[in-house]
Amino acid sequence: MKKSYFNWSSGKDSSLALYKVLQEKKYIVEKLITNVNKDYQRVSMHGLHESLLIAQADSIGIPLEKIEFPANVTMDLYNQKMKEKTAELKSLGLVTAIFGDIFLEDLRNYRDTKLQEVGITGVYPLWKNNTKELLREFLSLGFKTITVCVNAKKLGNEFVGRIIDENFINDLPNDVDVCGENGEFHTFCYDGPIFKKPIKFSIGEKVLKSYTLNDDDSDNCHQNKEEETNKNYDTSFWYCDLKLINE
Repeated sequence: MKKSYFNWSSGKDSSLALYKVLQEKKYIVEKLITNVNKDYQRVSMHGLHESLLIAQADSIGIPLEKIEFPANVTMDLYNQKMKEKTAELKSLGLVTAIFGDIFLEDLRNYRDTKLQEVGITGVYPLWKNNTKELLREFLSLGFKTITVCVNAKKLGNEFVGRIIDENFINDLPNDVDVCGENGEFHTFCYDGPIFKKPIKFSIGEKVLKSYTLNDDDSDNCHQNKEEETNKNYDTSFWYCDLKLINE
C-alpha cells in the first residue's frame, strides 16, 4: 500500500473518491490537504468556513493540513506555495496525491505536470466516469451533501443552500453538469459512510459576490477557455453560509 495524501475539497466528489480509495485499500491516506483563504478562514472556491472543514476531518479520522493563501492570490504565488508543500509531503514519504477530478483534461495535465516536478504521482479514482451515474452512486451509498456556492452565470440563488437529491438533479438546466464538474456549483458533504458521525449545521444567509480575475500568468489553470482572449473578466457566485452546530 502506497503512502498518500488526499486533496480534500470538502465536497461530494472528494467524499466519493475518498470512499473508493478506502474501499480498494491500495493506498494509505495519511493526510487530507485543503486550500484555505486565510483572510476569511474559508475553503478556497467553496466559501465554506473552516470550522466545518475541521469537523469533517475529525469525523473522517484522517489528519487535516490546511494550505493558507491570501484572498488575492496570483498564479505564481499559488504555484510556489503548492510546490513547497508537495515537496514537503514527498519528503515524508507520501508519493501519491489523490484527487476527485472527473473529466477536465487541462486541470489534470496541470496537476500531473506540477506533481512530476517533485516526484509525486496523481491518482484519480473517479476519472472518466459518467457524472450522472457517479452522483446517483454517491446518493445510493448514503452520502448527504448541500450546495454552498453556485456560479451565477449558470444557476440562480435558488440552487445554493440546497440539498442534492433527485429533485435537484431534475431541476438542473441541460447545460449544467450534474456533478458541477465545470465549476457550476460546489458542495459541502456532511454525512455518509466515510464519516463516524454527521456534521450538524444551520443554514445562514445567501450572498452574491463578484470577482475580477486577472490573467496574470500564462500557466493559469483556472482560466476558462472561452475567456482566454480577455485579460480581465468578471465572475459572480452565490454563496450560502453554513454555521457549525457544536454539540
